[in-house]
Amino acid sequence: MDAVVVYESMFGNSERVARAVAEGLGERVAVTVVDVDAVDAAAQDALAGADLVVAGGPTHAFGMTRPATRADAVQRATGEVSHRTRGLREWVESVPRQPQERLAATFDTRVTKVKPLPGSAARGAAKVLRHAGFRMVTPPASFYVGDVEGPLGDGELDRARTWGRGLADALVPLAQAPHA
Repeated sequence: MDAVVVYESMFGNSERVARAVAEGLGERVAVTVVDVDAVDAAAQDALAGADLVVAGGPTHAFGMTRPATRADAVQRATGEVSHRTRGLREWVESVPRQPQERLAATFDTRVTKVKPLPGSAARGAAKVLRHAGFRMVTPPASFYVGDVEGPLGDGELDRARTWGRGLADALVPLAQAPHA
């Protein structure tokens, strides 16, 4: 079993969550972690052969980042920030229609003070991936940061590892089940 975790991260929080998810997954399956800005031919091969694709990134303006929201984040940053040419939105929208159903899961990071926020990068990414022929193995997950630049909330990395373990636990029985 193979999984690929693809992430977008502006301030490092989503990357830390992605790596924690990969640690949890890695207890049961082989995992590759890839920044969406670094998806190249080798990463595309790993993605094409993966039994599970996990995609995640920050929630900006009620959804996945866009060039304008990334530019705004760079301008507002008081600390180190990643200058991206591509984000989660561009990557999921570039994923071709799958010839057969594939498995996926999505996550996002979002600011703690607006937990009931109606939009979600994870829900948006899940919708696009479903249209490309992926089946979600679990509902989208959100992990919380204290403010736009972070830090991650207490216990969020442990929660991400646990979520990753749950993905692996779901993946192994799903892959062994007979297909009708």
